[in-house]
Amino acid sequence: MRMRLRGFVFFNMAALRPSQLFQTCKAHKTLLRNFSRFRGKRSASLSIVATGFTTAAFVSFYQWQKKYKTRGVIPILLAKEDEEAGQKPTPRSLTYREMRFLQFASVQYNGQIYMTPQDFLESVTEEVPRPRIGTTNLTDKDMEQCLKHTPSRRKGDNKLFRKLHDKGVISYTEYLFLLCVLTKPKSGFRIAFNMFDTDGNQIVDKKEFLVLESFFALPPQERKFVPRPRAKLQAILDNLEPIPDTTLLIHFFGPKGNDTMQYDDFSRFMENLQAEVIELEFMEFSKGLKTISEEDFARILLRYTMLDKSDVEASVERVRSRIPTEKGITFEDFQQFCHFLNNLDDFTIAMKMYTYADKSVSEEDFQRAVMVCTGQTLSTHLVKTVFQIFDSDGDGHLSHKEFISIMKDRLHRGSRSHLMHTQDTWSTYKTCIKNEMKSY
Repeated sequence: MRMRLRGFVFFNMAALRPSQLFQTCKAHKTLLRNFSRFRGKRSASLSIVATGFTTAAFVSFYQWQKKYKTRGVIPILLAKEDEEAGQKPTPRSLTYREMRFLQFASVQYNGQIYMTPQDFLESVTEEVPRPRIGTTNLTDKDMEQCLKHTPSRRKGDNKLFRKLHDKGVISYTEYLFLLCVLTKPKSGFRIAFNMFDTDGNQIVDKKEFLVLESFFALPPQERKFVPRPRAKLQAILDNLEPIPDTTLLIHFFGPKGNDTMQYDDFSRFMENLQAEVIELEFMEFSKGLKTISEEDFARILLRYTMLDKSDVEASVERVRSRIPTEKGITFEDFQQFCHFLNNLDDFTIAMKMYTYADKSVSEEDFQRAVMVCTGQTLSTHLVKTVFQIFDSDGDGHLSHKEFISIMKDRLHRGSRSHLMHTQDTWSTYKTCIKNEMKSY
């Protein structure tokens, strides 16, 4: 029985895609529990199954890594300096964003990997993608039919991605661009829009947008909203190579690519996308009701952060014990808090004005700072709930520095720029295994 079970784990693990590898990491705990119950000897079964699981995961991980580091599935993976020097481009290590894109992307066309609109929504609302086998190869006819479903800007709303579902394609640079849309306030995008409006007429055409989009694929140290010489931007526009149409390009600029986009169009798209993702997150826990529990709010808030699982559970337990009577968090409250998080940089500045020597802050100070940076007031109950999540000693104050750091993880869904280049799939897998094995 032992050898049969071990073989089951090994051969299934060796065939897994990266997305399924992460899912199996969560599922193996149940397997261990069930097998140990059958066997009756916990330590023996744990050793056998864990050995098979770890060995198989090791093999499947390196098979996957070799596959994606030697294929041009994401053009940005190749070292540009080699290309400029006339040498053959060499692969480099994948960043966190690149790995996550490959993990969720489900379609391929002309050798390039793409996400569907549904893939993108999953990537920002789920830890792992839904189970599937391989990527779907699209033919020219499939691609044509896929893009036919793209609505015009006039028909865009806060259900656009859900309506498109799997009838659309999103490139890697568009994925980065959309992530930025989710995490930035309006002011940042007004600056970006104006910066890439090369002729200053407050209208962006398809070529100008492609420059804007590629900006978000730059390394973090180069991704700054600073003025760039107009001549340099024009040179980039003139040298742009033909890029295949995608759902986003057709939505913005029409099937022929000759439509133009004003800032109001851009702003409306940004607001709709943010609203769609916020609504999806809320609906996941509300189950059709008008509110979510305070405990669920804590789980939503902390699930994308780098906190240890035990720290998350401790925060949820604090909320449970300090707010014994459930009042609930409404969608309007949740939406306001998410908008507040998009203004976290302004909030950081405001907190520096209200505190001295890094003192902890009260609920009143917190509310005042939120009002200054967003122009809105959060509900008293919401602020109270937030304080219960972070106020570990129960003194009615919280460390704003720690709060801001954790909320930046939440805002960027666990992939802040300073962490993106220090994590890799194998390290993430090992951390997952260690966390799950702690309870045995």
